[in-house]
Amino acid sequence: MILRRLKLWAVKTNSRLDDALVKIGDRALIPLAYVAIFYVAITNLSLHPILGNLINAIALIFSTFLGVRLVVSLAEYAMRLYWLNRREIETVDRALNALLPAIRTAAWGLGIIFVLDNLGFNISAVVAGLGIGGVAIALASQGVLQDLFSYFSILFDRPFEIGDFIVVGDMAGSVDYVGIKTTRIKSITGEQVVVPNTNLTASRIHNYKRMERRRILFKIGVIYETPQEKLQQIPALIREIIESIENTLFDRAHFSSFGDFSLDFEIVYHVLSSDYAMYMDIQQRINYELKSAFEARDIEFAYPTQVTYFEGMNNPKNSPSREPLRQILNP
Repeated sequence: MILRRLKLWAVKTNSRLDDALVKIGDRALIPLAYVAIFYVAITNLSLHPILGNLINAIALIFSTFLGVRLVVSLAEYAMRLYWLNRREIETVDRALNALLPAIRTAAWGLGIIFVLDNLGFNISAVVAGLGIGGVAIALASQGVLQDLFSYFSILFDRPFEIGDFIVVGDMAGSVDYVGIKTTRIKSITGEQVVVPNTNLTASRIHNYKRMERRRILFKIGVIYETPQEKLQQIPALIREIIESIENTLFDRAHFSSFGDFSLDFEIVYHVLSSDYAMYMDIQQRINYELKSAFEARDIEFAYPTQVTYFEGMNNPKNSPSREPLRQILNP
């Protein structure tokens, strides 16, 4: 009756947690209660010792089976309840798919040992053998275990998720799949790169998906012959160009330094999006408009040059005058 009321209540809600709770009661609690009632009732009868021992063994096996299933179900329910308000449903499902096999294996292993011990078997040798075998397996699969622990680190810490654009070392791309041993990344050139999880957790990861806006710093240089009046106009001109473009936020533009062959300006602005294609489109437009504005004002961009002076050139009296000859160097 109580279970029937719980089912009716679960149908009226949109949450999957109450449905899971009702399912746990239907699959584990009710059968366990039936076994307990049957065992209490039959042990009150006068039975032959052999039959009594057989019933005890059967009751032990069934109760252990149902108890292990109840523990596994409650563990899954508790993890869902804990994670559901902290993570997306897809992330919760991936976490459970990774953790539940290990929980089931441990629970069923302990259940089998419990049954064998209560049936009178000597499990000391079994436990010792499992310990030695576990050490041997751990040594043989050390790399796999490292990747497995790294997977759990990625799962819980969430440095990236499926679909995020990340840069790891000299590799950049979107995350396609996060597995127990490896993570698959679709690179910007199109191929799929398979990376061990241990390498990812040991590396510095740049996650561009979570970037709300992109900060850009770039420099330009003009020739030394540029008049002072035009130099002072350049920061305001750059600001006007950037502020006229949508999805940008101007930060600063300054005459920053005297270069080897140029007067250098440093510009900083923000693109109000993490989209790389949008950033490139905006930077391209800024470059076009800067070149057009400089050409209209007779401001020349600088490029690597070298000035050579020849003593006495074009001087018939060989007086100490110097005639400059500018040679253009390849960048």
